[in-house]
Amino acid sequence: MIPVLGVTLDRLSDTFYDRRGEERIHRAIDILAPKGTPVLAADNGTIVRVSSNALGGLTIYAIDPLRRLVYYYAHLDRYDVIAYKGKVVAKGDVIGYVGTTGNARGGPPHLHFQVMRYRDERRYWDGEPIDPFPYFATTGQDR
Repeated sequence: MIPVLGVTLDRLSDTFYDRRGEERIHRAIDILAPKGTPVLAADNGTIVRVSSNALGGLTIYAIDPLRRLVYYYAHLDRYDVIAYKGKVVAKGDVIGYVGTTGNARGGPPHLHFQVMRYRDERRYWDGEPIDPFPYFATTGQDR
């Protein structure tokens, strides 16, 4: 599911292979939406980290129930009250809101959404990125 409320596939661009500077490939999808638009859990899973960093700003990491995939949501304006470490979420639960935190400050509001293969508990954030664009099947809808 597209993890931003109301966003349809025809409004998305596949930015996975876009260059970011001279040294880096994006390896994620940017989903543009007005600031404050609800960000939804793209799949069932468990939130494993809620934190802030210089690049991603306010971020959430979640892992699917079978521990195959890690979902990374970044540049959030704020977290929803249900977004805390250990929280089990269902696909479509509101976990945060679109923003411009981190290195998105000054740019258009968007969700930086990345899907990675799960490695292990110690390095869950460092798995091989997977382009989510071909797998989006439904419009972002809350439950």
